[in-house]
This record gives sequence, C-alpha cells and structure tokens, in this order.
Amino acid sequence: MKLPPLHIQSLTTGSRASIQEMTGPASSVSNDSIDVGLELARKLEEAIPSSLGRSELRTSVLPAIIQAVGQISEALRRSHHVSLAGTANLFGDDQLNVDVVSENILRDALRACPTVATVSSEEDPVERANQATATATATSESTFNEKYTIAFDPLDGSSIIAPNWSVGTIVGVWDGCSAVGLHPREKQIASVISVYGPRTTAVVAVRIPGGTQGSSCFEVAYDPNKPHAWVVTHPSFTLAAAPPFKTRYFAPANLRAAAEDDRYRQLVTNFIADKYTLRYSGGLVPDVVHALVKGHGIYLSPVTAASAAKLRRLYELCPIALVVECAGGEAVEPGDGGRILDRALKDVDERGGIVCGTASEVEKAMEVFLS
Repeated sequence: MKLPPLHIQSLTTGSRASIQEMTGPASSVSNDSIDVGLELARKLEEAIPSSLGRSELRTSVLPAIIQAVGQISEALRRSHHVSLAGTANLFGDDQLNVDVVSENILRDALRACPTVATVSSEEDPVERANQATATATATSESTFNEKYTIAFDPLDGSSIIAPNWSVGTIVGVWDGCSAVGLHPREKQIASVISVYGPRTTAVVAVRIPGGTQGSSCFEVAYDPNKPHAWVVTHPSFTLAAAPPFKTRYFAPANLRAAAEDDRYRQLVTNFIADKYTLRYSGGLVPDVVHALVKGHGIYLSPVTAASAAKLRRLYELCPIALVVECAGGEAVEPGDGGRILDRALKDVDERGGIVCGTASEVEKAMEVFLS
C-alpha cells in the first residue's frame, strides 16, 4: 500500500481523532445476535440450502462478515482525517488509521463465530487461531462439524481514500483450518467484496464443491437507518457471455507497465480504437463491481520485470476470482493465461497479476498477452 503525496499526520501528534472516536462506542457481535434481516437471510438460504450441511456458514460466518461491512462503513463516515497509524504491517506497508479500524472491526466480528478456526489479513498476514475457537470448550467444539479459515484485506484501495474515492473490503472464506498449500477452486467456498462509496454494498459469491446448488453471486446494500436490514439490490450477477454488447468497458490497472510491455500498450490502443469506455478508479473492488453491475467489462493488471506484482493471491486475487467466476466470467494470470483458482496457494505473500471479467474479453486480451 503506497501512500499518496498529501498532507498526512501521524496519530502520535495528538491532532487527529483517536481510533476509538472513529469506531464509536465499543460494541460486540455475539453469535446469537447476528441479524442481517429477513431479505438477506432468505437469499443466503437460497445460496446455501440446509441440505448442504453448512448452517454456520449461512447463519453465522457470512452474516458476521456482512455486518462488519456495515460497521466499517459507519467508521469510515466518521473518519474525517486519514492519517498514518504509526505502524506497518509485516509486508512493510505503512498502515493508515482507517486500515487499523477496519482490521479490528472484522476481527471482532469473526470472534463471534465458533466455526471460524483461523484468521489472517493483509495487515496481519499470519494464520492465527481465532479467539472464539481457541477458547471454546470440548463440548462446544463437538457441536460443529464446520471449520473455516478467513483471509481478508480490510480496506483495499486505502491509498485513494484521502481524496474520498470509493474503496472496498475483500474477504475469502476457505474450508478447513488453513488456506496455505491448498487449491482455491476446491477449498475457497465463498467470498465477500464490499464497496464504500455514496452507498455501501456487498457482493456475495458462494460456490461449494460437491454441492448440487451450483454457484451464486448477488449484491446487498446497507441501510444506515436499519443496520440489520440489508436489502438485496441485485439478486444475481451475470456477465454477458458473448457479443453483441451495448457498451464495452475496460479498466487498465498498472498502466505504467504499458511503457515497458508492447503487448499491453497495443491492447490499450486496441480498446481505444474499438471505442471501449474507460472505467478505472484505481480501486480493485469498485472497478470489478462496475463490470458486474453493467454486465460487461474487463479489468487488467499485468506484471512486467519493471512493474512487480502487487496483488496478493490470498487476500485479493482468489476472492475476486471467485466472484467473477460465479458471475460467469473468467479470471486468469496474465503471464501464462492459467486460471487463478486452479493454482495452489504457496504462501500468504504470494503475488500476481490478473485479467478478469467478461469471458470473451479475457480470452481476446490473453491472445495478445501470449502472442
């Protein structure tokens, strides 16, 4: 996370609001009180029917994540001063106060979920035992057959939050007690990506291997006046499979790479010549969600020798890839065209590029990248 050149002050100066002031009064979410409203509860029941035996995923884990999104939204609206927190994560990235707040909200929410065994994040990239599971008694442990690992980026795009641009949260839900060394196509069973903009929305994707339900990808919206009544705004996202398209969109990230890679430069030139509409905000989540809402789009973030990979597979690429695939699109590695979800996760800091979105557009782009 690189900070933009703007007036940023450290929390240690005493001139900024404290993290406690940003989050408001201390609150906790108990496993018995996770309420996301009847509309969303019904949608989760549709995506994860009781026959799959994933009741805790449906009634506890995903609701806790979604409610945390609402709490992060409220905290961001109170965070009028974006500042350095005076700390760095284990990757060496400087942390903003809003990064720390978002991290704490999600971790507190997940502690209410006894089936969440392990949690890691881009701000604390170590798979640690979730407090709720670590302190559970043998009796309560035996109550649940489900165990999940949660990996998240609490505030993706925080480097563009100071000018009040839209940012997001990215969460991946993995089956079992770890994600490292496993194949995401088999073990990552759900993801949630949220956008904090004029409205707060969350896209939920679910695909459970071996189930007969198939995949599900839908959007819900947060109502600050009714924080426990999430509204289903898009019951199902589907990226159009093939032309004709009413409007064609492209989002070229890491555009500096075009100065070093003739193929990327040619691809961007082709988009312009073919009258594609540019939709790039600098935020991975809002740009991908734009494609979902419009039913068409391609997001590109290639990697070159001079422009090193920045996106982490565990915290960003794999959850985004699941969302895109559940909407009928494709998400591939720009280097070799392999599907992101088909490659086992090496470690928490493994990084890469991505080309994702409408399947036919991804295939056309990869013809150029692999030429």
